[in-house]
Amino acid sequence: MSECKLDHTHDDVIQKFEQQKEYLPDDLKPLFTLFFEKEHTQDLLNEVFHLLKKFDLSSEEEKLERINRLSLILKNV
Repeated sequence: MSECKLDHTHDDVIQKFEQQKEYLPDDLKPLFTLFFEKEHTQDLLNEVFHLLKKFDLSSEEEKLERINRLSLILKNV
């Protein structure tokens, strides 16, 4: 994933999640619900946005890496 200089809002992350949720494992979806109920740092919002971005187009290996990272983030916020 390339670095992006844009800051993504809470709503941007929600929108990206909505676009990609059908491609995400079912066990992550409830964690996103909890994530969206809280406020988060800009860095964290940006990271989650970019892990979701083009998730559906990622290779299987890349998807596994993204799932692992998302799981780690979502379980620890």
